[in-house]
Amino acid sequence: MNNKPKKSRPAGVVALAAITFLAGCSLMPTYERPSAPVAAQWPASAQTAVSNASIAAPSWQDYFTQPALRQLIETALANNRDLRVALLNIEQARAQFGIRRADQFPTLNAAATGSRTPDSNGAIKSSYNAGLLVTAYELDFFGRVASLKEQALGQYLASAEAAQTVQISLIATVAQSWLNLLADEELLAVSVQTLDSRAESLKLVELKRQHGAASDFELRNAQTLLESTRVTLAQQLRQRALDENALALLLGQPISAADQAQWKPHKLEQLAFAELPAGLPSDLLARRPDIRQAEQLLMASNANIGAARAAFFPRISLTAGAGSASSALSGLFKDGSWGWTLAPQLVLPIFDAGRNQANLDAAKTGREIAVAQYEKAIQSAFREVADALASRATLAEQLQAQQALLEAETARNHLTQLRLQHGVANQLDWLDAQRSLFAAQQALVQTRLVSLQNQIALFKTLGGGTAPVPQL
Repeated sequence: MNNKPKKSRPAGVVALAAITFLAGCSLMPTYERPSAPVAAQWPASAQTAVSNASIAAPSWQDYFTQPALRQLIETALANNRDLRVALLNIEQARAQFGIRRADQFPTLNAAATGSRTPDSNGAIKSSYNAGLLVTAYELDFFGRVASLKEQALGQYLASAEAAQTVQISLIATVAQSWLNLLADEELLAVSVQTLDSRAESLKLVELKRQHGAASDFELRNAQTLLESTRVTLAQQLRQRALDENALALLLGQPISAADQAQWKPHKLEQLAFAELPAGLPSDLLARRPDIRQAEQLLMASNANIGAARAAFFPRISLTAGAGSASSALSGLFKDGSWGWTLAPQLVLPIFDAGRNQANLDAAKTGREIAVAQYEKAIQSAFREVADALASRATLAEQLQAQQALLEAETARNHLTQLRLQHGVANQLDWLDAQRSLFAAQQALVQTRLVSLQNQIALFKTLGGGTAPVPQL
């Protein structure tokens, strides 16, 4: 039988185990995702355009296949200042998270001090110290520091999601601006052609007026049509300049002549984008980075409550040092001069005039605000997708009808001109047919533009299928 006494467990191990147990304590509320405040299905107005297949949206490289547009998007991603600010916000939030994470560990510093002071007898008294210091390290028994770290983590992740949102918006806006310029070119071509035609018509009416075959009223009508076309042409020239300036701002650099030459051959009629499955409203929670951003901010607000609750409990900090002390500099590191100090401090709030309670109330209110913002982000996303789907359901029919209208107006203009030549129709009928044809030509370009921009809007509202956010 072994009668050797059992070795007692070292006190340091017991203390370490107790600290580890207490440090695992957290007063942060358990996070529960709020239910989505939207319907399970899209509205009836959008159902005809809905595919409930839950398929991730393609990346922008796969969705925008036109080389000219892809080059513009790549330029914008490299130079756009809004995206650059969003990326810098990520770096700033990452640094703040690093600060909060470092608070969970002791900070070790090397320190050296020396002093020479006269005593009451006039002699000089010297004192020298050198060693390592741990200053005011908080033993996180109630999870205050850990809660602050979780809050910083949520804000960091939210900034990353915000950058994704900026990237999606930038890609979609560049594509829509490019379409605007293509539409501007087509509208200008129609206006120039119409201006030339109406100038010839005015000459013909003036010739008829000289021979008594046309009245002053018909002459003034022809002049009115010509001048109104000039007005329209001037407006379109101004709009094209504005659209070029808007695209240059998105690109972060001036538009080169090579870029313009590359996209001018494109026509709206020839462009098409892939059909996108809308999926279910619940899919937006994973697809949309703005919703994920709102949820990360909600989780950060939830963690802030844990830090506010921990402020009601004692805060224990530890200051310790180990080193050498001597009255002579030459004896600072000799044997017998070494020592150590340990100075724990416990602070227990007794009276703070309601400050801690006010901080806790503010943290709880902040969480309620974050919940409302999260729910609003879901509702806004639901509405944006529903609007895009409802528009897609009718724009195809509108575009088909607009094309048929242009064909009818073209035929009407041709027949009216023939009737005028044979004396069956008068000059006013022909001028009215020209006016209607010009309006139909412009309306068809605008309808094609709206239809293509709606496809881009749907791509954006469904989450955009972005690639990873580029790093600075």
